[in-house]
Amino acid sequence: MINSLKGIANGKTGEALYLLCGDIEWEIAMPGNDLAGMEGECRVFTWLYHREDQMRLFGFASEKRRFTFLELLKVEGIGPKGAIKIMGGINQDDLERALEEGDLARLEIVPGLGRKTAQKMLLSLKGKLLAPHEDAAVSPYKDLIEALTEMGYDKNSAKTALENAGAVVSASLPAAEREKMLFKEAIVNLSGV
Repeated sequence: MINSLKGIANGKTGEALYLLCGDIEWEIAMPGNDLAGMEGECRVFTWLYHREDQMRLFGFASEKRRFTFLELLKVEGIGPKGAIKIMGGINQDDLERALEEGDLARLEIVPGLGRKTAQKMLLSLKGKLLAPHEDAAVSPYKDLIEALTEMGYDKNSAKTALENAGAVVSASLPAAEREKMLFKEAIVNLSGV
């Protein structure tokens, strides 16, 4: 995968950046609010969409924005073009706030989002938009939190459950064994057993 491209912003359309990297000019589809900040020399975090009938490079101003895009793709009914349109219609902070507060009305006014898709987003993404690399600074349980959220648990609840488990599970255990015990204890905590 191409993680990022660094080059000179050589032109823009309403939905794409033309980035000159050496002798190659890349056409990169981007959300409008990410595209607006691309001037002069810039770095674009990318994701390659590849199907048998087309290839398209999507770009983002930060790793967090790319993470948001990838999470949107997990929602039933949202494809790459739809995710770009949604991200262009709402800034990152407003999107995170709307998802955390369950603000369906705020999501419904985003271009490209209908009521049903907004409801699916609320169900799928609440508590999941903090990028994993941000959690590392906040929590020593980054990998375990990610595993629990992939199992369907809310990210904040998973973090709290692991912190509670950390108080119970002995720190003197070997790392691999301690991780297994923390995970098991957190699942018990989250299931209310």
